[in-house]
Amino acid sequence: MDKTIYQFTAKTLRGKEFSFNDHKGKALIVLNIATECGQVYQLEKIETIYKKYKDAGLEIIAFPSNQFSQEPREGNSIQEFCSVNYGATFTVCEKINVKGDDAHPVFKFLADKKLNGKFSARPKWNFYKYIFDRNGNAVDYFISYTQPDAKRVI
Repeated sequence: MDKTIYQFTAKTLRGKEFSFNDHKGKALIVLNIATECGQVYQLEKIETIYKKYKDAGLEIIAFPSNQFSQEPREGNSIQEFCSVNYGATFTVCEKINVKGDDAHPVFKFLADKKLNGKFSARPKWNFYKYIFDRNGNAVDYFISYTQPDAKRVI
């Protein structure tokens, strides 16, 4: 039986560890972000989606990563950047790797997924958006250039 995202834990930028199991029954969008990426403006659209759907059971969890050389910030300065510049109130996790042997377990889990007929869900850039149903199953993903408010994402 294939694992769900509920098998994993992560830490927020504020150092609070949480289990994805805490979000059981909610739809999830998990994405990798970088504050110096040209797609960073998507944070505002992601926040708009979060505000619109959080009361209906949506959670958004963002993972900063510097593996594409666009996240120079560390710790709280990432959270401050996201909050001050884009009003982000969704969960931002600690900075991680999203590919390779030392990738965070969530991204290792996603790397081998075949979603929506695509062969690999491994992020090839920042702002890959992974969609999970209310049962914790990865159901689709969208590449960097697909806007978060595109009808096919939400």
